Amino acid sequence: MSDTINPTGQGNEPRSEGTAPVSRTGGEPRAAGQSKGDAGAGTAPEARGRTTISDSVVEKIAGMATREVRGIYSLGSGMARTLGAVTDKVPGGRSSVSRGVKVEVGERQAAIDLDVVVEYGVSIVDIAADTRTSVITAVEGMTGLEVVEVNIAVDDVHLPDEETEEDGEGRVQ
Repeated sequence: MSDTINPTGQGNEPRSEGTAPVSRTGGEPRAAGQSKGDAGAGTAPEARGRTTISDSVVEKIAGMATREVRGIYSLGSGMARTLGAVTDKVPGGRSSVSRGVKVEVGERQAAIDLDVVVEYGVSIVDIAADTRTSVITAVEGMTGLEVVEVNIAVDDVHLPDEETEEDGEGRVQ
């Protein structure tokens, strides 16, 4: 037996070797120097608080990962793209990275829906596989959430000779 100071700092108390000191008021054994309310150095970082990730964060990550895939022309359905093109031209307006992206985020999982426009001439099957890989890798890597599904709706095919509002060129100058 050896004499040690208990965590409350009230004198010496005998204890056996290899056991943690116990306060005189009872309670659970704690590591030496650890106060009752302190998470302490022995606690895993994951247990020292809670992290929540909003839907908009996952939408932005998924949107950026989708735009990086070769063969994706743009995101969003027809109306969303039209409204987005208008807001992009407003001074001080920012383009929405999350246009065409919808997510559901739970505590540990996320489901993602994408509306995309693909370039003419590329394999939609290959683009879908590449997009899923890119989105899953980015979202899981940045958030730690498990991506349970990535649903892709191909809304349009961009033809090389099509003029669009997004290109900034009209028929009349």
